[in-house]
Amino acid sequence: MEKQRKSIREKFADGEPTFGMTIYTGVSATVEIAGNWGLDFAFIDAEHTSVDVDQQMEKLILSAKVSGIAPLVRVRGTIEWDIRKALELGADGVIVPQVGTADQARAIVRAAKFPPHGRRGGDGSVRAAGFGGPGFQWSSYTRAQNESTLVIPMAESFEFFDNIDEILEVEGIDVINFGPADYSLSREIPIDYSMSNPEVTARLDELIEKCRKRDIKVMAPCIPPTAENAAKLAAQGVDMIIMGNDVMFLNEGARRAAEAAKSVTGG
Repeated sequence: MEKQRKSIREKFADGEPTFGMTIYTGVSATVEIAGNWGLDFAFIDAEHTSVDVDQQMEKLILSAKVSGIAPLVRVRGTIEWDIRKALELGADGVIVPQVGTADQARAIVRAAKFPPHGRRGGDGSVRAAGFGGPGFQWSSYTRAQNESTLVIPMAESFEFFDNIDEILEVEGIDVINFGPADYSLSREIPIDYSMSNPEVTARLDELIEKCRKRDIKVMAPCIPPTAENAAKLAAQGVDMIIMGNDVMFLNEGARRAAEAAKSVTGG
């Protein structure tokens, strides 16, 4: 039975920040653990990992639903099939990397939303539609999907910021995810996940300011994932705060284990 808790959109409406973690390992237990600890969303990555939008992805999404955490899938790009399939499998939203133009943003909305907001293809025999079971109606299904699905392009290049006003004017965008590492790579400046670099900080501030004017929310990573850094991001105006990732936590645990072993052996 799914655990019931306030949805991300309900928290948005109440002005509350939301918190999640990225899942790189593709292991369903990590999604459930994040949900069990009360995080709001699981950022399931299919861009940089071996995970595809397939049966493995389905297990990750189901694990999220069991533990009451919202599954958000980062797909490989503005690929219509990936976007539609992730949503049909039950994802609450899609995160799309490397968006640099308004045309790309429009393509994401077109793939994620049913008419009249987009041109998403439909089938009643999918999880998002309750497999066409009791009470299924096309009109209520498409309306509910359009109202609930989160469309989240990523701002992670200088091209995005060159075209920021045109991109943010695209109707149907709910959240922008700021990617400081790839932004830094695009500018050939030192990678700065902590966002202490003045240029990176300025870009995040610009994004927040311009999104606020359009009622678009902002997502960003909290590195290192401390209470102090999370509070700073929330005060800055970040609505969806990514509190690290499973690989980071595994490394931290392994580092502690190795240090403890060395203290015993003197190695």
